[in-house]
Amino acid sequence: MKSKTLSWLILIVLAIVWGSSFILMKRGMDAYDSDEVAALRISIAFLFLSPLLLKHRPINLKKYFKGLFIMGVFGNLIPAFLFTKAETQISSSLAGMLNALTPLFAVLVGFVWLKVKPTGIKISGIIVGFIAASCLMLFDKTDDMFQNVIYSLLIFIATLCYAISINGIKKFLSDLNSVAATVWAFSITGPIALVYLFGFTDFTEHVVSSPLALSSLGYVSILAIVGTALSVILFNVLIKEAGVVFASSCTYLIPVVAVLWGLFDGETINFAQILSIIAIILSVYLINRDQKFALK
Repeated sequence: MKSKTLSWLILIVLAIVWGSSFILMKRGMDAYDSDEVAALRISIAFLFLSPLLLKHRPINLKKYFKGLFIMGVFGNLIPAFLFTKAETQISSSLAGMLNALTPLFAVLVGFVWLKVKPTGIKISGIIVGFIAASCLMLFDKTDDMFQNVIYSLLIFIATLCYAISINGIKKFLSDLNSVAATVWAFSITGPIALVYLFGFTDFTEHVVSSPLALSSLGYVSILAIVGTALSVILFNVLIKEAGVVFASSCTYLIPVVAVLWGLFDGETINFAQILSIIAIILSVYLINRDQKFALK
């Protein structure tokens, strides 16, 4: 399969998988607290991937540790907690729509950190995107606008973390096997999540007491294994095949999938928000229009 075709295929699969992650987080919180769902997500992904350490054990940790730390902490651990906390007060569809800020932050982080100067078109896309994201928050139907904005800002921070991660992967891990990078990144964050889950939350109590404990655990397991462990491997492949900006542009479709799941679950979205997400998708197009594939 040609590199460009493979890149588009991975992009679509990731968009569907990650677009579904917001409703899975919501269903996980039917039985567990937001921090428990986040810790569970990282822990299960770590346990699922840990057998692969036997195969990918011999790597140069001194060389790759910085990149693995950035990938594990900024690409998975911190966003997992921020997204679930945000979804305690905002809808899963709004969280999915705001996730579209990732490629905008990817350009900004690339400029500040890696000194990749954005073109005028990309700058225009960033401005349009942030204005549209602000409209998403302001036009969301809520009784407490201040609270809505505060919790939406958690998504802003999470997407900034994603942007730091994808630039870090490109800078420090471009020559490391994608599976090895993912396994080792979760080997850094997984034990932390496990200690937090069993030592600092009421997870064990909720497992026993909640009638929805088993079903919620199933949703979080799908989120962890498919939406986190396996998809991160695919995402690393995509970054190496097509570059940082193209990889982050899977957010073209993520909001659409998230909104469809939200509507199916009884959430509402108004016309102003539809226009806002169209504007964000347009901004992603503007910053991605001159992206070149790294064909091999």
